[in-house]
Amino acid sequence: MIGFYNHTVVLTYTSLVLALLSMKFVTEGHLLLAIICIALSGLCDMFDGKVARRKLDRTDNEKLFGIQIDSLCDLVAFGVAPSVFCYVVGLQNTLGIFVSIFYCICGVIRLAYFNVLETNNFFSDEEHEKVYYGLPITSISIILPIFFVLRYFIDPHLFGVLLTIVLFITGILFVSNFKIKKLDNKYLAILVGIVAVALLVTIILVSKQ
Repeated sequence: MIGFYNHTVVLTYTSLVLALLSMKFVTEGHLLLAIICIALSGLCDMFDGKVARRKLDRTDNEKLFGIQIDSLCDLVAFGVAPSVFCYVVGLQNTLGIFVSIFYCICGVIRLAYFNVLETNNFFSDEEHEKVYYGLPITSISIILPIFFVLRYFIDPHLFGVLLTIVLFITGILFVSNFKIKKLDNKYLAILVGIVAVALLVTIILVSKQ
């Protein structure tokens, strides 16, 4: 079979599976399960690169394959799945659909540009800054679960308006030319904790309905 099969891609594929499950759940009306899947998908993506880099005997082709497969899975997990989720929970008007499409296009551009940079860095012997250019597409797996809590406190129409704005701004930030320093494990743990709290609050609110 073509491709590369080892433990370094397990988390990447798990992230993809969770994104597909998220789309299934949200179209069936299981919003809580859908948002949990998006958050867990982001958690997988947060650590898949760390797992891959610990395998020191990877060939060049395996490393390049990892770059490509990561971005392809990210497109589904953090581009398509969040767009489908947002459509179901409030972006069903013309403007909402336009913004969802715009968001996905920005995600595609960002991931393609990321692949170009990573491939160039791979073939370069120079030391490169540990930064992201623009907002990482994985950020939506943090933004969306936190923002979704508002759905249980404000008017549905207002929530839809705010969600449209958030999705549009997030798309713009994907392709904006600014640098973000890559976070160390301490700050990643803080973000995981914040998302976990948001999900816990959502679970409590859903259980009270």
